Formats: sequence, structure tokens, C-alpha cells
Amino acid sequence: MSTALRAVVISAAIGVPFALPALAALKTGSAAPDFTLKASHAGAESTFSLNDALKKGPVVVYFYPAAYTQGCNIEAHTFAVNKGKFDAAGATIIGVSQDSIKRLNDFSKDPEYCAGQFTVASDSDGKVTKAYDLKARDSAAGMKDTRGIEIDHAFSERTTFVISSDHKIVATFSSADDGIKPQDHVEKSLAIVQKLAKK
Repeated sequence: MSTALRAVVISAAIGVPFALPALAALKTGSAAPDFTLKASHAGAESTFSLNDALKKGPVVVYFYPAAYTQGCNIEAHTFAVNKGKFDAAGATIIGVSQDSIKRLNDFSKDPEYCAGQFTVASDSDGKVTKAYDLKARDSAAGMKDTRGIEIDHAFSERTTFVISSDHKIVATFSSADDGIKPQDHVEKSLAIVQKLAKK
């Protein structure tokens, strides 16, 4: 068995998405593609529009592989406990994955993770992932989340974009490219929106 295949098998066994290769996400200075997606906040379905959110201030768009997997659980929890700091900087948080809206209804209200603090959106067909120059990889057969439920959607690379109110990407960072931990996406994006708030 090859090293790469072994990594996939082990990841599937423990319910964690395997690492995606470094990919060419949209770069700093690029115009952020607008999108509107089905979303969930505290278990209630809604519609998220990037254009509408940017009218209020900067937006942190963070792509993550799958709800209820180890790194994504940590990232969501860290965004949730820091939500007040993002609010103080006038910034909106939106998590985007290829999870179904049904899975996100559970995840968005789960007190251990999103805890009803911010919205998560369903890019079930992967169109927004592609618009941001991210690729996705199919989950391994039989892969289960931390609840023991099988995952049946593709995984997007863990990548965060900070978008200013003029629709420009002011920062982008990826775990695959930068080797940063899920919780570091929160720390880095918070520091950037706090700087934007001071301008």
C-alpha cells in the first residue's frame, strides 16, 4: 500500500478528512466572487448573500472540509468563542462546506461547535469552491464523522479569505499551503479584521 493511500485509509478509520494538496486559491488583491447559498444559523435555514454581508463590513469566508470532523469541529468552536471580537471589528463570519443543509442545521446549533454564533453555508454542488479556485476531493468510501454518521460529500481545502467591504480579498491562507492549524485561521483572520477596523 502506498504512503498516500495508507494516509487515506487511516484518516477514514478515525473519521478525519485526509490532507488535500496545496492548491491555487484566489490571491490577495483579487475581486471576491459574489455568491448566494442556502445557509443555517442556530439550526434555522436561511440564505446567505456575500454581497449583502459586505454592505455591513468585512467578511471572513472560511472553507472547511466537513462538519463534525476533528479539525473542523475545533475551527468552528474557536470562531464561536471569538464571535464577539469579530462583531467588535464589524466583521461577518461565514463557514462554507459541501455539507448538506441538513447536516449544517445540526452543526450550526451544536453547543460544542458553531453554538448558534455564526452562519454556515452549503456549497453542495461545489460551485463556490471552484469560483474561489479551490478544488475538492471525494471522501473515502465509508468515512464517518465524529458522530459515526457516514460522510457522502466532497471535501474542500481548508482555506480562509478575508474580504474587505469593497469586495477585495485582503488576505488568504490555507492549511495545505501554510501548514497552519484550524484554530490559527481564526486568530489570523481576527487580527486582519481588527486592523481593517482601525483604518
